[in-house]
Amino acid sequence: RDSLGNGSTISPGDVQCMSAGTGIEHSEFNASKTAPAHLLQIWILPEKGGLKPGYQQKAFPNGALDGKLRLVCSADGRNESLILHQDVAVYAGKLAKGSTVQQNLSPGRFGWVQVASGAIELNGVALEAGDGAEISDETALKLKASDDSEILLFDLA
Repeated sequence: RDSLGNGSTISPGDVQCMSAGTGIEHSEFNASKTAPAHLLQIWILPEKGGLKPGYQQKAFPNGALDGKLRLVCSADGRNESLILHQDVAVYAGKLAKGSTVQQNLSPGRFGWVQVASGAIELNGVALEAGDGAEISDETALKLKASDDSEILLFDLA
């Protein structure tokens, strides 16, 4: 919920992009009395100030993220992704134990991998749930699931 009266429920598989823009207050809470909430809140500074507040939310159907890295947010909204006001592309994926995906970064770009659940190897380096890894001076990324995993990959300027 926010100070403008907006509110929504985010379910597993949903991605929401919020632009606080010229300033709003917001909060998150778990509407369930019994089920725990697990979410990642990620802040990305916009390319310019003074943007109007706004929301976008998209549900990625069951299976849409399985076995691959799917673009979920980008600066230009390509491939049905949500729009961020920054030169960044955010990929999400669900990997079954033993599966591998590869992603290239253009020279001069940086990356960040966040392991939301499970465990992976990123170019041979072990990462577990909650771990994040900064990537620089790499153009080829190989992510191998050591366990069933959910991951985010940020391709950054």
